[in-house]
Amino acid sequence: MRKVACLAVFMALMMLVPVQAGENVSIQQSQPQDDNRQPSEENKTMYMFWNDSNTKAWTHFQKMDNSSLELYSDEVENGLIDVDLRFRMDPILAKRLYMDPDGLFRGSMNFYVEGDWTNDNDGQTACGQNDCEELNITLYAGPNVIGEHHETGLVVGDNTVTFNFVIEEDTIIDWNGDQFNPEVQVKMKLRGNRQTTNLGFTQTGEPAKFEMSMGEQSYIELPIDDDSWNDAFQDGGDIDGSDSEDTPGFTLVVASAAIAMAVFVNARRDEE
Repeated sequence: MRKVACLAVFMALMMLVPVQAGENVSIQQSQPQDDNRQPSEENKTMYMFWNDSNTKAWTHFQKMDNSSLELYSDEVENGLIDVDLRFRMDPILAKRLYMDPDGLFRGSMNFYVEGDWTNDNDGQTACGQNDCEELNITLYAGPNVIGEHHETGLVVGDNTVTFNFVIEEDTIIDWNGDQFNPEVQVKMKLRGNRQTTNLGFTQTGEPAKFEMSMGEQSYIELPIDDDSWNDAFQDGGDIDGSDSEDTPGFTLVVASAAIAMAVFVNARRDEE
């Protein structure tokens, strides 16, 4: 009888020892090293980059990118500047992200502007024909709009534009990898109306200019929940780290039953 009791206790102890499936180990070993351009628990800030050699705008989570220029710049003496920059994440988002429903998307971007960008239906101004557009910044997750900011407070010269996107009821908060690749769109239309008369001795009006700083000067901080980095969540589980395919507490229940059996066997032996 004593042998039976010992065997029951031994089985209970074995059930309490965590076991990792061999398949999961092989998967982990085959995964590549983390890319600093992907988000991490320590880095949840997305930075903007630009290079006019291939007319490319992109974004990722690493502060520096040697292939980026410091500025995006466009200017014209008399005419329209039509800005439509789309900063798509490159490389494509490889992780699954869950946004804190109580969090905020916090953005800050630096701009330099000259000219006219306010529609006033005044024939004497550059935007008198209502063909200009004030600064608009939009954040997407794949095809889904996460937030939009319309800036009305720009002044001629340097501007730091800060904004927050509140998470609403219909905001997508579970960004499951490349199907929700982040993208930031910056749009603006501004005009210059400088004219030269009297054989070049007289100038009227103002030129137009648009500049946007890159890297650490233009970014959006994402409210990524810390539980996003749990292996179970990355593998398709819930945000609390549990896996829907497993029965919570099953091992503990079986172990408890084994211990109870051992106690019962001992009690019966005492009675005998």
